[in-house]
Amino acid sequence: MYWNSGTESMSKIKDFIDNPVYFITSPAAKGYLDWMSDEAYLKLLYRASMHRRLNLKKPRLYNEKLQWLKLHDRKDIYHIMVDKYDVRDYISRTIGDEYLIKCFGVYDSVDEIDIDALPDRFVLKCTHDSGSVEICKDKANFDIEEAKNRLREACKRNYYSTYREWPYKGVKARIIAEEYLEDETGDLKDYKVMCFNGKAEVIEVHENRFTEGKEHTQTFYDRDWNRLDILQEGLNPCLEARIRPECMDEMLRLSELIATDMYHARIDWYQLNGKVLFGEITFYDGSGFEVFPVTEHEIKLGDMIHLPTDR
Repeated sequence: MYWNSGTESMSKIKDFIDNPVYFITSPAAKGYLDWMSDEAYLKLLYRASMHRRLNLKKPRLYNEKLQWLKLHDRKDIYHIMVDKYDVRDYISRTIGDEYLIKCFGVYDSVDEIDIDALPDRFVLKCTHDSGSVEICKDKANFDIEEAKNRLREACKRNYYSTYREWPYKGVKARIIAEEYLEDETGDLKDYKVMCFNGKAEVIEVHENRFTEGKEHTQTFYDRDWNRLDILQEGLNPCLEARIRPECMDEMLRLSELIATDMYHARIDWYQLNGKVLFGEITFYDGSGFEVFPVTEHEIKLGDMIHLPTDR
């Protein structure tokens, strides 16, 4: 037992040494770096993550412009838009509640979750961050206590402090239970519509994101469904031809309604049985730290965001 504990500790130390970003984000998540200004912190984290200086005076790269937006594009409505529960009311008022995924409940703490009151399949996710998701496909074989432990830890993390995404500042940590969605293939494609200055221009399609035994792919298309050669590190595109979704025009139209008067926003959708369902609103894809193996791809996306600094 002692040896296993020591081995685990050494493994964690090695992770810190191999990835200097952890030296920044780990204490930041606990609030230990809140004394730093947003600009100073982002410059530090950007240098550690991207291995280059952050240009905020004349940003051109996509990730640079996302960091600029964190600092300079701040509207109170953004706090509601990133809250996984409060955004539901905003979507209902903006485009209609028929686009909402069914919600079974919202909880102020994991101890309030009553699994007996939930259906056999459901999804639990934190409302205050990005990525804290627990998927139950079969309640009889679902370890609810393990899921609660992960969600409990996630609720302790301050997402704003970690990546300085201003819209998340002050968003209350809660858990929401939603309907589990799956298409006839056993998967559910994730259509992420990227809007630039209010115009839907690029669609980022994810397949097999939560499907075991299959490769998670990410493929980029333009609004006319022409495949783009854009790549992000760590994910391969789907090599098979895909037919343009029957609801794509509706997704583009609704995305533009939501992203009106915004420099940039990514609106996520699902298509199920011919129906469009809203996923979430993201202002900073990958929090502005996604690596593009081909610099020209990042420049191409960056040039699509028109900022005051471009003049």
